[in-house]
Amino acid sequence: MAADELGRELANRTLAATADGHLAAIAWAGRWPTRRWAIEDCRHLTRTLEADLLRAGEQVVRVPTQMMAGVRRSARQRGKSDAIDALAVARAAWREPDLPVARLDGPSRHLRFPLAASSSSTSSSASPPGSPTWKG
Repeated sequence: MAADELGRELANRTLAATADGHLAAIAWAGRWPTRRWAIEDCRHLTRTLEADLLRAGEQVVRVPTQMMAGVRRSARQRGKSDAIDALAVARAAWREPDLPVARLDGPSRHLRFPLAASSSSTSSSASPPGSPTWKG
């Protein structure tokens, strides 16, 4: 999900939660040269995505799960919805300038995710106006 600084959805796409899916997300988001990924802080579920994005040189912030609880309660649809969650995380990243920044630990911070020459990159939040924010 890409959202602008006003919280409007710009585009969205569902991809596999695999290394290839993560590369596809980065390529898909390449149309926004200035971006920041916002990921709901469920590290037991998002650790691989976060690491793949960081190794590819992307900026990533973590949105605490507590920020999302109220959004889920007020949603028109019952239960958990990836689309509702994605937009809520993107909006939170725009609204909250001091979210924790994700970083690679130890030796892995020196590695880079290989990208094909023709692939593009992805997401954004505390970026210039008009830049999208992504939820992974």
